[in-house]
Amino acid sequence: MAKRTIVAMPGDGIGKTVLDETIKVLEAAGFEADYVEGDIGWEFWCKEGNPLPQRTIDLLDKHKVALFGAITSKPKDEAFEELAPELKEKNLVYSSPIVALRQHFKLDICIRPCKSYIGNPLNFIRRGANGEIEEPAVDVVVFRQNTEGLYGGVEWSNPQGVVYDALMSHPKFVKNFGDVPQEEISVSTRIFSKKATERILRAAFNHAREFGYKSVTLCEKPNVIRETSGMMYKMALQMQKNDFPEIELWNTNIDAQMMWLTKNPENYGVIVAGNMFGDIISDGFAGLIGGLGFACSAQMGESGIAIFEPTHGSAPKYADYEVSIVNPMAMMESACMMLDYIDEKAIAAKIRKAIADVIEEGKVRTYDMSKMAGRPNVIEKGAASTSQMTDAIIAKL
Repeated sequence: MAKRTIVAMPGDGIGKTVLDETIKVLEAAGFEADYVEGDIGWEFWCKEGNPLPQRTIDLLDKHKVALFGAITSKPKDEAFEELAPELKEKNLVYSSPIVALRQHFKLDICIRPCKSYIGNPLNFIRRGANGEIEEPAVDVVVFRQNTEGLYGGVEWSNPQGVVYDALMSHPKFVKNFGDVPQEEISVSTRIFSKKATERILRAAFNHAREFGYKSVTLCEKPNVIRETSGMMYKMALQMQKNDFPEIELWNTNIDAQMMWLTKNPENYGVIVAGNMFGDIISDGFAGLIGGLGFACSAQMGESGIAIFEPTHGSAPKYADYEVSIVNPMAMMESACMMLDYIDEKAIAAKIRKAIADVIEEGKVRTYDMSKMAGRPNVIEKGAASTSQMTDAIIAKL
């Protein structure tokens, strides 16, 4: 059988480090693949004016499955200043290449598991009724709508013409902003479509049914954001009633949910939300299992293309350290999600068990697991380097 080809997109900062270490683990676990590198990120913005070159889109079109490291994003003015001088007259505006990938390939379903590991010193703990220490098991999967909402990119500063006229047609805009000078107004839209909303809701309910979760929690704000959150809640009610009657539908507001996730995280299983609230709630639950060093994700859609990435950033200061100290587990767990997707579940289970064994044993811990500040001298203080953590996981394999 021919080897599968995986598009490897290291991106920026620590992205290359964690991706390289992950490929070592994949190979040690017996996964055979050819890796082709895709150009993406800050380097290509600076020297080409495009952080997502067409050649990378073509690679994804051809090979369908990708592992992605991390990207650096900066505000508009800073991004412009770092452009190559010959590009500064071309009216280029930086936009996130990962957002562009989601929208180009319609990767509308984002899945972010947050599951605690036994023995992780960073696990969330609380006091019980009698003062005893409790460590609730967290096993949450967040389904985040990935292409619409506040990240849809439909925005204006100093809105003009038909845009401003449309805003002025709404009585609340007239009342609250009608006397504000146009040049002082910036507008970001929050657009939900029924098709995309139906897809993310159904994906969440199907996951709950397949893996035995008793509930799906819709985490939005329908009591205030009545049109978009309200539409999503109405559709969820109808879907649960007609298609998933055995699964409970819980409705929470994003603000209250952020309190409840630390009050009783063990109560939640599958959570579904729009783009921004899904981003917020998944980072909140990631904090309960140890932080973004353990947070993985998958992005997929009807195009048949799927991208797997950790949810941490590029952490550029760590990329400059002589010895890498970052935790590679989020990237490795993202690769396990890829293995599940391409039906290599046995290898995925093998890697997950090796990671869990290393964590529970507690002999090898990166600086974050040792609760140290991320400085170059953490290795001298007993923290494991990135490569040492990889070696420990491979040894368990």
